[in-house]
Amino acid sequence: QIEHGLGSGVVISPDGYIVTNNHVIEGAVDIRVTTSDRRVLKAKLVGADPITDLAVLKVSEANLASVPWGDSTQVRPGQTVLAFGNPYGFRFTVTRGIVSAINRSNPDSNRSKPGEFIQTDAAINPGNSGGPLVDSRGQVVGINTFLVSPSGTFSGMGFAIPTQIVKPTVDELIRDGKVEHGRIGIAINDVTPENAKFFGDSTAMGAVVTQVDPNSPGAKAGIQIGDVITQINGQKVNDSGELQVYVVQQKPGTKLDLTVLRNGKTETVPVTLEALNASGANNANATEGQGKMRWGLGLGELSSDIRQQLQVPGNVHGAVIEQVRPGSSADNAGLQQGDVILEVNRHKVSSPADVQQELSKVAAGQDALLLVWSNGGNSFRVLHYPEGA
Repeated sequence: QIEHGLGSGVVISPDGYIVTNNHVIEGAVDIRVTTSDRRVLKAKLVGADPITDLAVLKVSEANLASVPWGDSTQVRPGQTVLAFGNPYGFRFTVTRGIVSAINRSNPDSNRSKPGEFIQTDAAINPGNSGGPLVDSRGQVVGINTFLVSPSGTFSGMGFAIPTQIVKPTVDELIRDGKVEHGRIGIAINDVTPENAKFFGDSTAMGAVVTQVDPNSPGAKAGIQIGDVITQINGQKVNDSGELQVYVVQQKPGTKLDLTVLRNGKTETVPVTLEALNASGANNANATEGQGKMRWGLGLGELSSDIRQQLQVPGNVHGAVIEQVRPGSSADNAGLQQGDVILEVNRHKVSSPADVQQELSKVAAGQDALLLVWSNGGNSFRVLHYPEGA
């Protein structure tokens, strides 16, 4: 059975190089490009990169109209942008909107994929993928890639890969036919005003380490869970997305110096990147019992049956959340049934009793920091001390 797909793209050079999304051409055995003057041209795949979801095609034509690159680092919320594409097969559609936000994180479950997306309310629908997001000067500032909608159609939230990621990726695809990405082997979250005090970070900036993969460059370099990475090669790190983009654009074997805030002290940690595999690489009152905790948590043991049911990896140890009371501190922190608590206030826990003991140490009116495994990854959550407790 032959399946047909449709997407969008943009000509970036007069000699026929075209940029689109990897998911538009993935698995294709025959690629055809329809130009704005209705010509249908056979295209060959120059290279594709699943990590950034970008691909480059080539058609045998000359003197094609092309669009210049813009600088996505200068894009600001509120400015006008245009989205070009073929939504639902309606060819050469242009929609107008504004930049709603910048530096949006990647919702993909593969934490290796960089974010820093441009969010726009210019209408982006199925078929727009791979088309350009253009500023008022007619320069490409992003490549439209996905939308967020409960119905699968446009609801005011479209996302584009910024040219700060697109251009170097495209240049490497044209030159080498593939892209090699560096990897530290850690999972990271943003440092926020809410959790910064737990890490001794007065600026609430940087990327906090939530997971270190065994035998990874990060593990070999001595990076620890709870470290806050504030600089990379002397360049300030504002958030986790910025760090992720920087690392993924480096070659395997690249040596980086990370400035790390650990237990209130600054250290320099050298790390050598390895190749990224494109496949991805509770405080309880003693009389209340485990099921009714004042933080709104009901906990249970992470038994082998529960581990298998929740598909929790063998190297994850802690207490599984069985119940979250609506409106509680746990609910407000985004905790859900099936999450696993790994640490409380930077202390490892392996059972509900451990969690109970650590949370019992939290002084009245003080918050608690949890490290939680959820949906395949770790993240820090802040539990606010319950009112009236």
